Parts: sequence; C-alpha cells; structure tokens
Amino acid sequence: MSTPAEELLKLRTEGLLRHLQPLDSPSGPQVIRAGKTLWNFASNDYLGLARHPEIEDAMVEGVRRYGAGSTSSRLVCGTLPPHRLLEEELAAAKLTQAALVFSSGFATSLGCIPAIVGKSDFILLDKLSHACLVDAARLSGATLRVFPHNNLHKLESLLSNIRTKAPHARILVATESVFSMDGDLCPLRGIIELTEAYDAMLLLDEAHGFGVLGESGMGLAEREGLQHRVTFQMGTLSKAAGLSGGYIAASSEWIDLLVNRARSFIYSTAPPPALAHAAITSLRLIRSQEGKNLRAKLRENIATISDSHAPIIPIILGTNEAALAASTALAETGFLVPAIRFPTVPRGTARLRISLSAAHPLTAVQALKQAVGGLCDQGAAISESPMS
Repeated sequence: MSTPAEELLKLRTEGLLRHLQPLDSPSGPQVIRAGKTLWNFASNDYLGLARHPEIEDAMVEGVRRYGAGSTSSRLVCGTLPPHRLLEEELAAAKLTQAALVFSSGFATSLGCIPAIVGKSDFILLDKLSHACLVDAARLSGATLRVFPHNNLHKLESLLSNIRTKAPHARILVATESVFSMDGDLCPLRGIIELTEAYDAMLLLDEAHGFGVLGESGMGLAEREGLQHRVTFQMGTLSKAAGLSGGYIAASSEWIDLLVNRARSFIYSTAPPPALAHAAITSLRLIRSQEGKNLRAKLRENIATISDSHAPIIPIILGTNEAALAASTALAETGFLVPAIRFPTVPRGTARLRISLSAAHPLTAVQALKQAVGGLCDQGAAISESPMS
C-alpha cells in the first residue's frame, strides 16, 4: 500500500501535482497574485457580475433581512422567502413548471441523477461530460453507457439497443450545452429528436451556457427554441451569475419527486438566504437589457480572439510540462491563464483554458491574443471551438 507521500511524489513526477494559489485581491478582470497584477483569464465570471454593485447590495440586504445562514435543511426549517422566489423566477425563465435550488452545481447533479434513475435504468453520457455528471451517473447504480463526444449516430445505436432489450426502463441522456474544457456546443436538436424517438429523458447541463447564450441568457435551449422539449434543465449560479449554487428546472411532478429523493438536497443545510436574495437580482440582470448589452460585449471579446460561440478558448499543448510552462510564461507577461491537465481533460490533451468576460476591456483581450500568438510562434497549436 502506497503512502500519501509516495502518491504525491508520483503526481509531481507526472506533472499533475496541484497547489492552492490564493489571490491577494478580490477576483475580477484583474487580480493580484503573489504581489503581481494579472489580467484574469481564468475566471468563469462571463458577464462580470461577481462585482456588480446591485448584486453586492442585494447580498448585504439579504443578510440584514434574513440573517447569515439558513440554520437547517430545506425540509426542516431552512426554506425562506428568497429560496421560493428564486425557484419561481428560475422556472419562469426556463419555461418550466418548477425549479429547485441546490448549494452547488455538483450537488445538483449528485442529488438529481440518482433520484431520476436507478439499478434497472440506463444513463447515456457524452464522453466529455463534466465530472459531476460522471460521478452522479456512477452513484445512481444505473447501467452507464458512454457515447463518443457529440456523436449522434452512436447515441442512436445505444438508444435503439437499450430500448429493444428494456422497453420499460428509464433512459436518461445527459450532456452539456457548452462543454467546459473545449467550449464547443452539443448538437441539441439532434439529441432531443433521438430522446423523443426512443422515449428517453434528457438532462441538459447549461452551466456554461446560462447567462451567455439565448435572447435572455437562459442558455442553448433558449437560443434554439427548445426549452419545452428538455426534460431537465440543469445549471449553476457560480459562473455567469457571479455567485454560487445550482438549480434544476423541470415539471412540477419531477421537482416534487426530487424534493423527496435528492439526498444532496434533503440532507444539506439550505444555501444562505442572502445568497438566494442576491441570485434573484443576478437572474433579473441577466434577463434585462443590461444583460443583453453584457452578452453583446462578451461576443465582441470572443470575436477578437476566436470564432467560437462560447467564452471558453482552449489552447491544446499536449503535455503537462508544455501547458505548465506556457501558463507560467503568460503570467510573467501579465496574464492569468490556467494550465488544465488530466484528469480534468484526457491524457495527452493538456492545455491552456482561456475564459473571456464582458468585464475584460478590448485592449486586454487584444494583448492576450498577441501573447498567445507568441506561444504559437514557439509551436503551440490553438484549438478553437467549432461553429455550431
């Protein structure tokens, strides 16, 4: 049996050892780390709302009105007015009958998927799905099948075989709308047509689409006019919303069942009411004209460096050492761009992950593009998200 020290040494040897690197400033478009000011291209704060004065004021107001904590789980005495109002407004925004809020996106997935499917059921998962979907699928006890990334032909083959062998089983297809490490989009309409044809359900994780895509920022399903055909619309409040937490939007019956079966909901203290109060303000901002303006600014920043629809730009470098060296080189020139390595991405695809925000001034994005161009001159290959 290996010791922790031996395992840590192995991680270090493979270029996979991680360390916490605290900031010396609040997180924003610029940050201070180890005394150095850096343009922050690591954050998922796509609209720059984490420091929005209205949201900050709402958080403070929420503490004064409802206290610092919820004191209990939602089913005991932890449900306060902001929780209910946030869920009502999320449901209205997502065009569903109801919604349920969790403490994080990970907790949402971990609670919901095992409540939706079990041992006699099946989950079909895109190969590049986020770890929260993978872990939840395994936890459910359902039979797990993984299909190649965005491969509709293989997905249909799996659906056909399963439905033939198990005509009455629940089948849940789970995928992301915007993939977190590549920034590409799922072929949503095709996936929906297949789930409907084979009487399957779809769980769409809009974590990186929420706030970014769609007329009112409600994600890829809204952009494509398909919200009413998605069984479960899942997402997070910790990215474009600028806060933390997760949600799932679905029919009233499904939400009622999740209230009774989702263990990460039942057995967790409710999110602070002040957080829910602030999230209501964030949601309203995202759906407002100001939100539209921020999305337009974000699209301008994206177009400066990529032809992607999403604010996630990967630079595939291959080896862990190359990714770490490139991240260090960019930091030396004033840019915080993280190196992403296995197990977050497959082995051999270590990369830089650029996250763009509406809060970035155009000059900073242009300067980053020039710096990245310097890396390309040294042999790096930019892998931009395909148009979808």
